[in-house]
Amino acid sequence: QVQLAESGGGLVQAGGSLNFSCVASGIIVRINAMAWYRQAQGKQREFVAQITRAGNTNYADSVKGRFTISRDNSRNTVYLQMNSLKPEDTAVYYCQASITTYGSSSDYWGQGTQVTVSS
Repeated sequence: QVQLAESGGGLVQAGGSLNFSCVASGIIVRINAMAWYRQAQGKQREFVAQITRAGNTNYADSVKGRFTISRDNSRNTVYLQMNSLKPEDTAVYYCQASITTYGSSSDYWGQGTQVTVSS
């Protein structure tokens, strides 16, 4: 069984920085794209950033230039560096990975971690 375990996040003042990591474990043949999503209270979950296995990245317009996604394939880990944080970045952040195990490929999600940006 595959699991994604997130760490990082917390409380920060506007303009500050935070970083996350998310480690995939279990029976893994290959990790394809990895991504971060977020869900603010009362809103739908939204895309934040994605990175392919080859390292190509894609960002939501709202975070472009402030957030950086990266990964370490040897450690099955994806990272999110968040700079110049704004109160509107407050949300629960989730990592997501497209993972191939023996016989199938599926999307997996982390448990979510809270980020609160105070003004």
